[in-house]
Amino acid sequence: MRLPLLASLAVLAACGTVGPDYELPAKAVIERPAAAAPFVSAGEPAFRGEPLPPGWWRLYRDPALDALVGKAFAANTDLRVAAANLARARAVQREVAGAAEPVIGASGGPAYGRASAAAKGLPEPLADGYSHDAGVTVSYQLDLFGKIRRGVEAAGADSEAAEAALDLARVTVAADTARAYVDACGARHQLDVARRSVDLQQRFVDLTQRRIRAGRGTALEASRARAQLEQLRAALPPLLAQTRTARFRLAALTGRAPADMADGEIACSAAPRLAQPMPVGDGAALLRRRPDIRGAERSLAAATARIGVATSDLYPSVSLGLSAGSTGALDRFGAGDAMRWSLGPLVSWTLPTKAGHARVAQAESATAAALARFDGIVLNALRETESAMTVYARELDRNAALRAAREQSALAASQSHRLYEAGKIDFLSVLDADRTLVTGDSALAASDAQVAADQVALFLALGGGWEGSGG
Repeated sequence: MRLPLLASLAVLAACGTVGPDYELPAKAVIERPAAAAPFVSAGEPAFRGEPLPPGWWRLYRDPALDALVGKAFAANTDLRVAAANLARARAVQREVAGAAEPVIGASGGPAYGRASAAAKGLPEPLADGYSHDAGVTVSYQLDLFGKIRRGVEAAGADSEAAEAALDLARVTVAADTARAYVDACGARHQLDVARRSVDLQQRFVDLTQRRIRAGRGTALEASRARAQLEQLRAALPPLLAQTRTARFRLAALTGRAPADMADGEIACSAAPRLAQPMPVGDGAALLRRRPDIRGAERSLAAATARIGVATSDLYPSVSLGLSAGSTGALDRFGAGDAMRWSLGPLVSWTLPTKAGHARVAQAESATAAALARFDGIVLNALRETESAMTVYARELDRNAALRAAREQSALAASQSHRLYEAGKIDFLSVLDADRTLVTGDSALAASDAQVAADQVALFLALGGGWEGSGG
Protein backbone atom coordinates (compact mmCIF):
# COMPACT_ATOMS: atom_id res chain seq x y z
CA MET A 1 0.00 0.00 0.00
CA ARG A 2 2.94 2.31 0.54
CA LEU A 3 4.19 2.21 -3.06
CA PRO A 4 1.07 3.75 -4.71
CA LEU A 5 1.02 6.51 -2.09
CA LEU A 6 4.69 7.35 -2.58
CA ALA A 7 4.36 7.16 -6.35
CA SER A 8 1.42 9.56 -6.34
CA LEU A 9 3.31 12.04 -4.17
CA ALA A 10 6.35 11.82 -6.45
CA VAL A 11 4.25 12.60 -9.53
CA LEU A 12 2.60 15.58 -7.84
CA ALA A 13 5.92 16.86 -6.51
CA ALA A 14 7.22 17.03 -10.08
CA CYS A 15 4.72 19.82 -10.83
CA GLY A 16 6.17 23.33 -11.04
CA THR A 17 5.03 26.78 -9.98
CA VAL A 18 2.25 27.96 -12.27
CA GLY A 19 1.85 31.51 -13.52
CA PRO A 20 4.45 33.84 -15.07
CA ASP A 21 7.71 34.63 -13.32
CA TYR A 22 8.00 38.37 -12.83
CA GLU A 23 10.50 40.42 -14.73
CA LEU A 24 10.32 44.05 -15.76
CA PRO A 25 8.60 44.10 -19.18
CA ALA A 26 10.91 45.10 -22.01
CA LYS A 27 8.16 47.37 -23.38
CA ALA A 28 7.86 49.33 -20.13
CA VAL A 29 8.49 53.06 -20.50
CA ILE A 30 11.20 52.97 -17.85
CA GLU A 31 13.26 50.73 -20.15
CA ARG A 32 13.35 53.32 -22.95
CA PRO A 33 16.71 55.08 -23.37
CA ALA A 34 14.99 58.47 -23.50
CA ALA A 35 13.58 57.98 -19.99
CA ALA A 36 17.07 57.74 -18.46
CA ALA A 37 18.62 60.48 -20.58
CA PRO A 38 19.79 63.87 -19.23
CA PHE A 39 16.98 66.34 -18.67
CA VAL A 40 15.99 68.54 -21.59
CA SER A 41 16.41 71.61 -19.38
CA ALA A 42 19.71 70.47 -17.84
CA GLY A 43 21.71 72.98 -19.87
CA GLU A 44 20.16 75.96 -18.08
CA PRO A 45 22.58 77.97 -15.88
CA ALA A 46 20.22 77.43 -12.95
CA PHE A 47 21.09 73.71 -12.77
CA ARG A 48 24.05 71.44 -12.35
CA GLY A 49 24.33 67.75 -13.07
CA GLU A 50 25.35 66.62 -9.58
CA PRO A 51 23.06 64.14 -7.81
CA LEU A 52 20.40 65.52 -5.50
CA PRO A 53 21.59 65.20 -1.87
CA PRO A 54 19.32 63.20 0.48
CA GLY A 55 18.47 66.09 2.81
CA TRP A 56 18.00 68.73 0.09
CA TRP A 57 16.52 71.30 2.50
CA ARG A 58 19.92 71.56 4.18
CA LEU A 59 21.19 73.28 1.04
CA TYR A 60 19.46 76.42 2.33
CA ARG A 61 21.67 76.40 5.45
CA ASP A 62 18.69 77.47 7.54
CA PRO A 63 18.64 75.87 11.02
CA ALA A 64 15.00 76.83 11.55
CA LEU A 65 13.94 74.97 8.41
CA ASP A 66 16.07 71.95 9.37
CA ALA A 67 14.41 71.84 12.79
CA LEU A 68 10.90 72.07 11.35
CA VAL A 69 11.51 69.23 8.88
CA GLY A 70 12.90 67.11 11.72
CA LYS A 71 9.80 67.76 13.81
CA ALA A 72 7.56 66.91 10.86
CA PHE A 73 9.34 63.59 10.32
CA ALA A 74 8.87 62.78 14.01
CA ALA A 75 5.19 63.68 14.44
CA ASN A 76 3.40 64.15 11.11
CA THR A 77 0.09 62.30 11.01
CA ASP A 78 0.38 61.29 7.34
CA LEU A 79 3.68 59.60 8.15
CA ARG A 80 2.06 57.78 11.05
CA VAL A 81 -0.65 56.49 8.73
CA ALA A 82 1.90 55.36 6.14
CA ALA A 83 4.01 53.66 8.82
CA ALA A 84 0.94 51.81 10.14
CA ASN A 85 0.06 50.70 6.60
CA LEU A 86 3.58 49.35 6.17
CA ALA A 87 3.37 47.46 9.46
CA ARG A 88 0.05 45.97 8.35
CA ALA A 89 1.49 44.93 4.97
CA ARG A 90 4.41 43.21 6.67
CA ALA A 91 2.03 41.40 9.02
CA VAL A 92 0.01 40.19 6.02
CA GLN A 93 3.24 38.97 4.44
CA ARG A 94 4.04 36.95 7.58
CA GLU A 95 0.51 35.54 7.60
CA VAL A 96 0.75 34.41 3.97
CA ALA A 97 4.18 32.89 4.55
CA GLY A 98 2.74 30.98 7.52
CA ALA A 99 0.69 28.85 5.11
CA ALA A 100 3.93 27.02 4.22
CA GLU A 101 4.45 25.90 7.82
CA PRO A 102 2.95 22.75 9.42
CA VAL A 103 -0.28 23.24 11.33
CA ILE A 104 -0.29 21.45 14.70
CA GLY A 105 -3.42 20.87 16.72
CA ALA A 106 -4.21 19.06 19.95
CA SER A 107 -7.50 17.91 21.45
CA GLY A 108 -8.56 16.03 24.53
CA GLY A 109 -11.80 15.33 26.32
CA PRO A 110 -12.83 12.94 29.08
CA ALA A 111 -16.53 12.05 29.14
CA TYR A 112 -19.04 10.08 31.20
CA GLY A 113 -21.92 8.31 29.50
CA ARG A 114 -23.12 5.23 27.66
CA ALA A 115 -22.33 4.08 24.16
CA SER A 116 -25.05 2.70 21.89
CA ALA A 117 -25.24 -1.11 22.13
CA ALA A 118 -27.37 -1.31 18.98
CA ALA A 119 -24.65 0.49 17.04
CA LYS A 120 -22.28 -2.26 18.08
CA GLY A 121 -24.81 -5.05 17.33
CA LEU A 122 -25.31 -6.00 20.97
CA PRO A 123 -28.72 -7.01 22.36
CA GLU A 124 -28.23 -5.63 25.86
CA PRO A 125 -27.51 -2.01 26.92
CA LEU A 126 -23.93 -1.17 27.75
CA ALA A 127 -22.93 -0.03 31.20
CA ASP A 128 -22.39 3.60 32.03
CA GLY A 129 -18.74 4.62 32.31
CA TYR A 130 -15.94 7.09 31.73
CA SER A 131 -14.25 7.37 28.35
CA HIS A 132 -11.61 9.53 26.72
CA ASP A 133 -10.51 10.74 23.31
CA ALA A 134 -7.25 12.67 23.01
CA GLY A 135 -4.86 13.22 20.18
CA VAL A 136 -2.50 15.39 18.17
CA THR A 137 -2.83 16.28 14.48
CA VAL A 138 -0.19 17.66 12.14
CA SER A 139 -1.04 18.84 8.65
CA TYR A 140 1.21 20.27 5.97
CA GLN A 141 0.04 21.70 2.68
CA LEU A 142 2.17 20.54 -0.22
CA ASP A 143 2.76 23.61 -2.42
CA LEU A 144 2.89 21.52 -5.57
CA PHE A 145 1.68 24.23 -7.94
CA GLY A 146 3.19 27.23 -6.22
CA LYS A 147 0.06 28.84 -4.79
CA ILE A 148 1.78 29.57 -1.50
CA ARG A 149 4.99 30.69 -3.19
CA ARG A 150 3.09 33.05 -5.49
CA GLY A 151 1.08 34.34 -2.54
CA VAL A 152 4.24 35.04 -0.57
CA GLU A 153 5.74 36.70 -3.64
CA ALA A 154 2.66 38.95 -4.03
CA ALA A 155 2.54 39.82 -0.33
CA GLY A 156 6.24 40.63 -0.32
CA ALA A 157 5.81 42.97 -3.28
CA ASP A 158 2.82 44.58 -1.54
CA SER A 159 4.99 45.14 1.52
CA GLU A 160 7.69 46.77 -0.59
CA ALA A 161 5.05 48.95 -2.25
CA ALA A 162 3.86 50.04 1.20
CA GLU A 163 7.45 50.88 2.11
CA ALA A 164 7.67 53.00 -1.03
CA ALA A 165 4.42 54.71 -0.02
CA LEU A 166 5.99 55.61 3.34
CA ASP A 167 9.01 57.03 1.54
CA LEU A 168 6.69 59.01 -0.73
CA ALA A 169 4.95 60.40 2.33
CA ARG A 170 8.32 61.54 3.66
CA VAL A 171 9.09 63.28 0.37
CA THR A 172 5.73 65.04 0.45
CA VAL A 173 5.98 66.03 4.11
CA ALA A 174 9.47 67.46 3.66
CA ALA A 175 8.35 69.48 0.63
CA ASP A 176 5.12 70.65 2.29
CA THR A 177 7.04 71.76 5.37
CA ALA A 178 9.60 73.63 3.28
CA ARG A 179 6.82 75.19 1.18
CA ALA A 180 4.93 76.40 4.25
CA TYR A 181 8.14 77.83 5.69
CA VAL A 182 8.95 79.54 2.39
CA ASP A 183 5.42 80.95 2.22
CA ALA A 184 5.68 82.32 5.74
CA CYS A 185 9.10 83.87 5.11
CA GLY A 186 8.07 85.23 1.71
CA ALA A 187 4.91 86.78 3.13
CA ARG A 188 6.95 88.43 5.87
CA HIS A 189 9.30 89.88 3.27
CA GLN A 190 6.41 91.17 1.18
CA LEU A 191 4.84 92.58 4.33
CA ASP A 192 8.06 94.43 5.18
CA VAL A 193 8.19 95.85 1.65
CA ALA A 194 4.54 96.90 1.84
CA ARG A 195 5.10 98.58 5.20
CA ARG A 196 8.13 100.47 3.87
CA SER A 197 6.01 101.61 0.94
CA VAL A 198 3.31 102.80 3.36
CA ASP A 199 5.92 104.67 5.41
CA LEU A 200 7.35 106.25 2.28
CA GLN A 201 3.93 107.32 1.10
CA GLN A 202 3.09 108.67 4.56
CA ARG A 203 6.18 110.86 4.41
CA PHE A 204 5.10 112.03 0.97
CA VAL A 205 1.63 112.88 2.33
CA ASP A 206 3.25 114.87 5.13
CA LEU A 207 5.46 116.65 2.61
CA THR A 208 2.43 117.52 0.51
CA GLN A 209 0.69 118.98 3.54
CA ARG A 210 3.72 121.15 4.29
CA ARG A 211 3.81 122.34 0.69
CA ILE A 212 0.12 123.28 0.89
CA ARG A 213 0.73 125.24 4.05
CA ALA A 214 3.59 127.00 2.32
CA GLY A 215 1.33 127.89 -0.60
CA ARG A 216 3.09 125.59 -3.07
CA GLY A 217 0.56 122.71 -3.23
CA THR A 218 -3.11 122.05 -3.83
CA ALA A 219 -5.88 120.11 -2.10
CA LEU A 220 -6.09 117.82 -5.15
CA GLU A 221 -2.48 116.80 -4.64
CA ALA A 222 -3.18 115.98 -0.98
CA SER A 223 -6.25 113.89 -1.87
CA ARG A 224 -4.34 111.90 -4.44
CA ALA A 225 -1.46 111.31 -2.03
CA ARG A 226 -3.86 110.05 0.67
CA ALA A 227 -5.62 107.80 -1.83
CA GLN A 228 -2.28 106.26 -2.75
CA LEU A 229 -1.53 105.78 0.97
CA GLU A 230 -4.79 103.95 1.65
CA GLN A 231 -4.30 101.77 -1.42
CA LEU A 232 -0.92 100.71 -0.08
CA ARG A 233 -2.37 100.01 3.35
CA ALA A 234 -4.97 97.74 1.75
CA ALA A 235 -2.17 95.35 0.74
CA LEU A 236 -1.20 94.66 4.36
CA PRO A 237 -4.13 92.51 5.65
CA PRO A 238 -3.80 89.74 2.98
CA LEU A 239 -0.09 89.45 3.69
CA LEU A 240 -0.73 89.23 7.42
CA ALA A 241 -3.26 86.47 6.75
CA GLN A 242 -0.80 84.61 4.51
CA THR A 243 1.84 84.74 7.25
CA ARG A 244 -0.51 83.34 9.88
CA THR A 245 -2.00 80.61 7.69
CA ALA A 246 1.51 79.42 6.74
CA ARG A 247 2.28 79.21 10.44
CA PHE A 248 -0.87 77.16 11.02
CA ARG A 249 0.12 74.80 8.19
CA LEU A 250 3.52 74.29 9.82
CA ALA A 251 1.82 73.49 13.11
CA ALA A 252 -0.34 70.81 11.49
CA LEU A 253 2.59 69.38 9.52
CA THR A 254 4.62 69.00 12.71
CA GLY A 255 1.75 67.36 14.59
CA ARG A 256 0.79 70.33 16.76
CA ALA A 257 -2.16 72.61 17.36
CA PRO A 258 -1.78 76.22 16.12
CA ALA A 259 -1.45 77.50 19.68
CA ASP A 260 1.59 75.25 20.23
CA MET A 261 3.57 76.90 17.43
CA ALA A 262 6.08 79.35 18.89
CA ASP A 263 6.79 82.60 17.04
CA GLY A 264 10.52 82.00 17.32
CA GLU A 265 10.33 78.92 15.08
CA ILE A 266 9.80 81.19 12.06
CA ALA A 267 12.35 83.92 12.58
CA CYS A 268 13.08 84.59 8.89
CA SER A 269 12.64 87.96 7.24
CA ALA A 270 12.79 86.72 3.64
CA ALA A 271 12.27 83.47 1.77
CA PRO A 272 15.43 81.31 1.72
CA ARG A 273 17.24 81.00 -1.59
CA LEU A 274 20.03 78.80 -2.82
CA ALA A 275 23.39 80.46 -3.34
CA GLN A 276 24.32 78.04 -6.14
CA PRO A 277 22.72 76.23 -9.08
CA MET A 278 20.38 73.40 -8.12
CA PRO A 279 21.71 69.81 -8.30
CA VAL A 280 19.25 67.79 -10.41
CA GLY A 281 21.14 64.73 -11.67
CA ASP A 282 19.63 63.02 -14.71
CA GLY A 283 16.63 60.95 -15.73
CA ALA A 284 18.19 57.65 -14.65
CA ALA A 285 18.81 58.95 -11.13
CA LEU A 286 15.28 60.36 -10.96
CA LEU A 287 13.71 57.02 -11.91
CA ARG A 288 15.75 55.23 -9.26
CA ARG A 289 15.01 57.78 -6.56
CA ARG A 290 11.30 58.57 -6.83
CA PRO A 291 9.34 56.38 -4.39
CA ASP A 292 6.12 56.50 -6.42
CA ILE A 293 7.94 54.85 -9.34
CA ARG A 294 9.36 52.18 -7.05
CA GLY A 295 5.93 51.59 -5.52
CA ALA A 296 4.26 51.26 -8.92
CA GLU A 297 6.88 48.73 -10.04
CA ARG A 298 6.34 46.67 -6.89
CA SER A 299 2.57 46.78 -7.42
CA LEU A 300 3.16 45.43 -10.93
CA ALA A 301 5.23 42.58 -9.46
CA ALA A 302 2.44 41.79 -6.97
CA ALA A 303 -0.19 41.75 -9.71
CA THR A 304 1.96 39.41 -11.80
CA ALA A 305 2.35 37.00 -8.87
CA ARG A 306 -1.41 36.94 -8.37
CA ILE A 307 -1.83 35.46 -11.83
CA GLY A 308 -0.06 32.40 -10.45
CA VAL A 309 -2.29 32.38 -7.35
CA ALA A 310 -5.41 32.41 -9.53
CA THR A 311 -3.99 29.78 -11.89
CA SER A 312 -3.08 27.41 -9.05
CA ASP A 313 -6.75 27.28 -8.02
CA LEU A 314 -7.36 25.30 -11.24
CA TYR A 315 -5.20 22.45 -9.93
CA PRO A 316 -5.63 19.99 -7.04
CA SER A 317 -4.80 20.97 -3.48
CA VAL A 318 -2.80 18.34 -1.57
CA SER A 319 -2.20 18.27 2.17
CA LEU A 320 -0.23 15.67 4.10
CA GLY A 321 -1.73 14.82 7.48
CA LEU A 322 -0.63 12.88 10.54
CA SER A 323 -2.84 12.17 13.52
CA ALA A 324 -2.15 10.16 16.66
CA GLY A 325 -3.99 9.73 19.91
CA SER A 326 -5.73 7.52 22.40
CA THR A 327 -9.44 6.61 22.42
CA GLY A 328 -11.34 4.29 24.72
CA ALA A 329 -12.26 3.82 28.35
CA LEU A 330 -10.74 6.36 30.66
CA ASP A 331 -8.78 3.72 32.57
CA ARG A 332 -7.22 2.60 29.26
CA PHE A 333 -5.73 6.03 28.49
CA GLY A 334 -2.32 5.54 26.89
CA ALA A 335 -2.69 1.77 26.75
CA GLY A 336 -1.52 0.03 23.60
CA ASP A 337 -4.95 -1.13 22.53
CA ALA A 338 -6.31 2.44 22.87
CA MET A 339 -3.66 4.08 20.72
CA ARG A 340 -4.45 5.13 17.14
CA TRP A 341 -2.57 6.90 14.31
CA SER A 342 -2.90 7.62 10.65
CA LEU A 343 -0.77 9.18 7.90
CA GLY A 344 -1.79 10.12 4.41
CA PRO A 345 -2.46 12.83 1.87
CA LEU A 346 -5.73 14.68 1.49
CA VAL A 347 -6.40 15.61 -2.12
CA SER A 348 -9.15 18.08 -2.94
CA TRP A 349 -9.87 19.34 -6.43
CA THR A 350 -12.68 21.39 -7.79
CA LEU A 351 -12.78 20.80 -11.51
CA PRO A 352 -11.97 24.00 -13.43
CA THR A 353 -15.01 26.04 -14.38
CA LYS A 354 -15.59 29.20 -16.36
CA ALA A 355 -15.48 31.10 -13.08
CA GLY A 356 -11.99 29.79 -12.31
CA HIS A 357 -10.68 30.73 -15.74
CA ALA A 358 -12.38 34.12 -15.38
CA ARG A 359 -10.43 34.75 -12.18
CA VAL A 360 -7.21 34.09 -14.08
CA ALA A 361 -8.33 36.52 -16.78
CA GLN A 362 -9.11 39.09 -14.08
CA ALA A 363 -5.60 38.73 -12.65
CA GLU A 364 -4.07 39.11 -16.11
CA SER A 365 -6.14 42.25 -16.74
CA ALA A 366 -5.12 43.65 -13.36
CA THR A 367 -1.48 43.10 -14.33
CA ALA A 368 -1.99 44.91 -17.63
CA ALA A 369 -3.57 47.81 -15.72
CA ALA A 370 -0.66 47.83 -13.24
CA LEU A 371 1.80 48.05 -16.14
CA ALA A 372 -0.13 50.95 -17.68
CA ARG A 373 -0.23 52.68 -14.28
CA PHE A 374 3.51 52.13 -13.88
CA ASP A 375 4.19 53.62 -17.32
CA GLY A 376 1.96 56.59 -16.51
CA ILE A 377 3.77 57.30 -13.24
CA VAL A 378 7.15 57.19 -15.00
CA LEU A 379 5.98 59.59 -17.71
CA ASN A 380 4.37 61.86 -15.14
CA ALA A 381 7.59 61.96 -13.09
CA LEU A 382 9.58 63.05 -16.13
CA ARG A 383 6.92 65.63 -17.06
CA GLU A 384 6.74 67.03 -13.54
CA THR A 385 10.49 67.39 -13.30
CA GLU A 386 10.99 68.97 -16.71
CA SER A 387 8.07 71.34 -16.10
CA ALA A 388 9.36 72.32 -12.65
CA MET A 389 12.82 72.99 -14.08
CA THR A 390 11.39 75.17 -16.85
CA VAL A 391 9.14 77.15 -14.52
CA TYR A 392 11.98 77.73 -12.06
CA ALA A 393 14.48 78.81 -14.73
CA ARG A 394 12.02 81.25 -16.29
CA GLU A 395 11.07 82.69 -12.90
CA LEU A 396 14.76 83.34 -12.27
CA ASP A 397 14.88 85.26 -15.55
CA ARG A 398 11.78 87.20 -14.56
CA ASN A 399 13.22 87.90 -11.11
CA ALA A 400 16.42 89.33 -12.62
CA ALA A 401 14.41 91.58 -14.94
CA LEU A 402 12.19 92.77 -12.07
CA ARG A 403 15.24 93.52 -9.96
CA ALA A 404 16.75 95.63 -12.75
CA ALA A 405 13.42 97.38 -13.29
CA ARG A 406 13.09 98.11 -9.57
CA GLU A 407 16.53 99.69 -9.47
CA GLN A 408 15.62 101.97 -12.36
CA SER A 409 12.28 102.82 -10.74
CA ALA A 410 14.02 103.75 -7.51
CA LEU A 411 16.38 106.01 -9.43
CA ALA A 412 13.48 107.61 -11.31
CA ALA A 413 11.48 108.17 -8.10
CA SER A 414 14.45 109.82 -6.39
CA GLN A 415 15.02 112.10 -9.36
CA SER A 416 11.34 113.04 -9.61
CA HIS A 417 11.20 114.07 -5.96
CA ARG A 418 14.20 116.36 -6.38
CA LEU A 419 12.77 117.90 -9.54
CA TYR A 420 9.36 118.38 -7.91
CA GLU A 421 10.86 120.11 -4.91
CA ALA A 422 12.75 122.35 -7.31
CA GLY A 423 9.48 123.15 -9.06
CA LYS A 424 10.55 121.68 -12.42
CA ILE A 425 7.84 118.95 -12.75
CA ASP A 426 4.26 118.65 -11.61
CA PHE A 427 2.86 116.51 -8.81
CA LEU A 428 1.36 113.87 -11.11
CA SER A 429 4.82 113.02 -12.43
CA VAL A 430 6.07 112.42 -8.89
CA LEU A 431 3.01 110.36 -8.02
CA ASP A 432 3.44 108.24 -11.14
CA ALA A 433 7.12 107.62 -10.34
CA ASP A 434 6.27 106.61 -6.75
CA ARG A 435 3.55 104.27 -7.93
CA THR A 436 5.98 102.64 -10.33
CA LEU A 437 8.51 102.15 -7.54
CA VAL A 438 5.92 100.69 -5.17
CA THR A 439 4.70 98.35 -7.89
CA GLY A 440 8.28 97.29 -8.61
CA ASP A 441 9.04 96.64 -4.95
CA SER A 442 5.91 94.55 -4.55
CA ALA A 443 6.49 92.59 -7.77
CA LEU A 444 10.10 91.85 -6.86
CA ALA A 445 9.17 90.68 -3.35
CA ALA A 446 6.46 88.43 -4.80
CA SER A 447 8.92 87.06 -7.35
CA ASP A 448 11.49 86.35 -4.63
CA ALA A 449 8.86 84.29 -2.81
CA GLN A 450 7.89 82.55 -6.05
CA VAL A 451 11.50 81.63 -6.80
CA ALA A 452 11.75 79.92 -3.42
CA ALA A 453 8.41 78.17 -3.93
CA ASP A 454 9.51 76.98 -7.39
CA GLN A 455 12.69 75.58 -5.88
CA VAL A 456 10.68 73.54 -3.42
CA ALA A 457 8.37 72.34 -6.22
CA LEU A 458 11.41 71.16 -8.18
CA PHE A 459 12.85 69.38 -5.14
CA LEU A 460 9.49 67.64 -4.73
CA ALA A 461 9.46 66.58 -8.39
CA LEU A 462 12.99 65.21 -8.03
CA GLY A 463 11.67 62.93 -5.27
CA GLY A 464 14.37 63.45 -2.65
CA GLY A 465 14.09 63.59 1.10
CA TRP A 466 13.20 60.03 2.08
CA GLU A 467 16.72 58.61 2.17
CA GLY A 468 18.11 57.93 5.62
CA SER A 469 15.03 59.19 7.45
CA GLY A 470 14.11 55.88 9.07
CA GLY A 471 12.34 52.71 7.98
